Amino acid sequence: MALVLTFLGKGGTGRTTMAIAAAKQLAAQGKKVLLASQDTSPALALLLGAAVSAEPQEIAPNLQVVQLQSTVLLEQNWEEVKKLEAQYLRSPFFKAVYGQELGILPGMDDALALDAIRRFDGSGNYDVLVFDGSGDQATLRMLGTPEIVSWYARRFRQVFADSDLGKAISPFVQPIAAAVLNVNWTGDIFSQPAANQMTTMLDQGKAVIADPSRVAAYLVTTAAPDAIATAKYLWGSAQQVGLTIGGVLLNQASQSTGLSEFAPLPIHPVPTRSGDDWQMLMQALPDFSQVSQAPRPIRIDVAEGKVYLFLPGFDKKQVKLTQYGPEVTVEAGDQRRNIMLPPELRGRQVTGAKFQDSYLIISL
Repeated sequence: MALVLTFLGKGGTGRTTMAIAAAKQLAAQGKKVLLASQDTSPALALLLGAAVSAEPQEIAPNLQVVQLQSTVLLEQNWEEVKKLEAQYLRSPFFKAVYGQELGILPGMDDALALDAIRRFDGSGNYDVLVFDGSGDQATLRMLGTPEIVSWYARRFRQVFADSDLGKAISPFVQPIAAAVLNVNWTGDIFSQPAANQMTTMLDQGKAVIADPSRVAAYLVTTAAPDAIATAKYLWGSAQQVGLTIGGVLLNQASQSTGLSEFAPLPIHPVPTRSGDDWQMLMQALPDFSQVSQAPRPIRIDVAEGKVYLFLPGFDKKQVKLTQYGPEVTVEAGDQRRNIMLPPELRGRQVTGAKFQDSYLIISL
């Protein structure tokens, strides 16, 4: 299993430069590194001084690079969909549609990139995956996909099961499924092999995102006020998807003065790159193995009956707490997080909440 490392910040602050420097630093330490970039323009090859493509290419000892081209990824995934269809359906119909004719819809790029990272991680070929994405809310929504899809699955599963429609059609599910599917289908419609496989995958994805030794991000900013404000906003937003932020890379700087608003994160000044010399940047980067020491996005104290959410960059006026359904919903930074409480606290109503030292403390 690899460490997935990514960088967040305003466009133009040097996220791609930091990703390349980090990949080079980690490879120089003897780790097997894959730099995976969503940038399909020629700019990546120019920065690297090497040819890149949709397949991993080795450009230095221990360092491979891949461009995540959505059209190629979509073709590959479509073939997997067709294999699954043939496995479960008696009369597959997707076989008449070819991956080479499929267009890319909005949102597909990030979903395909996430799946590609999952596959590269599962290959066992790498110690570190450095992901160079958009570095904004789109990246955060991508990394939060397992949590969000998992909520939709469990919430609507229960709503459907309790509905009159669900109760009315349940006796007919088995005979219809037996006529259409290649597998035996009995009992709960949501507890079949395909559904269980998806649930397991989502649970594993959530566990990985929540583990800073497996997925972590660093903020990238310059001394410009708009860049700093964006980095602060993304810091708080990252907590909503359970992503740990390990520190701040202050690009084009020689010292870290004037960034007290990022406490307790460590600030790492990074000098301006000179030509093809990456050595000074590599030396200025932090020890990425220390990211687990950063504040965790969420902590639940069962004994106290409290949930501690770390939401830096926001104040209480920017955070909305509701409990319409069986879970507690927190809205901040254009993100909603539904907190699945442990069994000991499940079913309890919120009795109070306060904002203290960048933490939203929820009492149950």
